Amino acid sequence: MQRSLPFQLFRYAAIALALAITLVPILWMVSMAFKPFSEWQSAGANLTWIPNAPTLDNFRFLFGDSGSDLIVALDRTAGKPILSSLLSATIGTVIAMTAGTAAAYGLSRFGSGANLPLALIQLRLFPPMAVMIPVMMMWAFLGLMDTWWGLALIYGIVTLPFAFWLMKTFFDDMPKEIEEAALVEGCSRLRVFTRVTLPMMAAPLAAAALFVFILNWSDYLIALLLTTREWVTIPVYMASLSSSMTGQLYGAKAALGLIAAVPPVILGIMIQKHLVRGLTFGALKQ
Repeated sequence: MQRSLPFQLFRYAAIALALAITLVPILWMVSMAFKPFSEWQSAGANLTWIPNAPTLDNFRFLFGDSGSDLIVALDRTAGKPILSSLLSATIGTVIAMTAGTAAAYGLSRFGSGANLPLALIQLRLFPPMAVMIPVMMMWAFLGLMDTWWGLALIYGIVTLPFAFWLMKTFFDDMPKEIEEAALVEGCSRLRVFTRVTLPMMAAPLAAAALFVFILNWSDYLIALLLTTREWVTIPVYMASLSSSMTGQLYGAKAALGLIAAVPPVILGIMIQKHLVRGLTFGALKQ
């Protein structure tokens, strides 16, 4: 049916508004990251969209370059927080996806553990602060405080429900007849899972892994409570970028935010051929 002109104009206006709401903060962050200290230290009319004198000083400042025009000095550079975020988020995603995929497949195919989905989702029902107090005590007892592997472990536990529920939905939508045919041909259940099921689930796995990685990568509260100095992550380190003389270091924060956006973007590009199929997996099932 042909849409009327007012409807088309309204739709395009809504799309433009949504794009503006989404892109304006990103464009402002990019602009701020390349502004010198003199352009972002003062508020008001001096702020401009395009830097008058683009510079990489904010990036150099994050990694301890004394040549930056900032008049403050960092007590620690951004290198270790970036490494901490990469290690903890990546390994936490591997833990969550491995355990979640195995649990989802078992429940989807064998139907055992009827209370398992509810038990897993309970991990996300409690307020984070209510759960983190006992976690902090356990992590201190086990010597996992302020370590990247302690963060990776808790990230894997916290995001396990997301991985489980996403993968269970995908397994439920996958026809069982393909696996049954392989079993008839003499394949063991483990061989069917590794050689037949997982290759067919590459797209859903990629979509779920990206979602879980973004959750781990952007976490602030858990990292704030379980790290003190040595292995703080990017969000925690970004919150500390301030000075008693200059206030908030907006240029340095924007530069770090731009760096933090790179890994999820690269991961999304690497698996983009699987994303659309993974996100729509089972949508046309009759």
